[in-house]
Amino acid sequence: MKRTTHYLALSILLVFALTFSACTKGNPAKSFEFTQWNDAPALTALKDYVATVTDKNSSDFIPEEDRIATFDMDGTFMGELYPTYFEYLILEYRVLEDPSYKDKASASEVEAATAIRNFCRNGTALPSGFDLIHGKAAAKAYAGMTLSEFDSYVKEFCGKKVNGFENMTYADTSYKPMLEIFDYLKANKFTCYVVTGSDRFLARSLTSALGIPANRIIGMDVELKASGQGEVEGVNYTFSTDDTLVRGDKMLIKNLKTNKVKNIAQEIGKVPVLSFGNSGGDCAMHNYCLSNPTYRSMAFMLVADDDERDHPNLEKTLKLIPQWKEAGYQVISMKNDFKTIYGDFKKTDFAY
Repeated sequence: MKRTTHYLALSILLVFALTFSACTKGNPAKSFEFTQWNDAPALTALKDYVATVTDKNSSDFIPEEDRIATFDMDGTFMGELYPTYFEYLILEYRVLEDPSYKDKASASEVEAATAIRNFCRNGTALPSGFDLIHGKAAAKAYAGMTLSEFDSYVKEFCGKKVNGFENMTYADTSYKPMLEIFDYLKANKFTCYVVTGSDRFLARSLTSALGIPANRIIGMDVELKASGQGEVEGVNYTFSTDDTLVRGDKMLIKNLKTNKVKNIAQEIGKVPVLSFGNSGGDCAMHNYCLSNPTYRSMAFMLVADDDERDHPNLEKTLKLIPQWKEAGYQVISMKNDFKTIYGDFKKTDFAY
């Protein structure tokens, strides 16, 4: 009886030891089936990276709390060439077409919206420094709206048909393969942030259906005020239970280039280990990621090089690819790497 009990105890200890070893050995990356990708070098590089940094036995292991990934939005996982940014097109509509607002728009708003229209319809170059011109005009165009009203306005515009695609609305313009990257990283305990040049609250509205938490959106900011605040400074005004937050008419920061780095440092408080973008406005964010002093890191540039399924600027794109590689970024090719871009929606000619 004693011998049987002894063997039973040893068996239990052996099972426990084997189970503990299996649980702690390596802790490999979660398996994930990528259905929207071709055999892509950049995707392979990402999977190899994730497998390494999630392996507890690896010298490159990254604890879950430090697995920070940042994503640009327009042109990185949401379409932008219709034939320009979503936030430009909604401003054009607001100022030049919206019957509830167009007669109230200021001269500077009309000037900015007209520049967008001429760019889209006639190919006229946008004025120098248009990022700031647009940001200031957009702040004025939506001033006085509550956050709920602005959210509804953006989502209503999302129901409009996209110029240049058959039966597509703006709500359909996410890149299906890139959404799999979000899911893959989430499965492997990465925290993903969207760091965009677009308005923060506009980006929240666009991404809410994708399951991206509102507190992980960093973007252009305008002032916010209490509805009863008037011209009183916020430091001298106490928000009341009768107040609501409304958008002010001043742009606080345009979240591009080094401003992205600044906002990541202020709002996340950690240097990312992964960064995804598509343009020169993302290089600062990528370089910040690659300069991570503690952990191995990677940066990815998506290039719009597919003129059969999308509306790229091929001349510009093809010049940028060697620059991105020289900078140490992994290049994702829409043409070669994506099985699909938007699903079943087909490209058409622009019609005005």
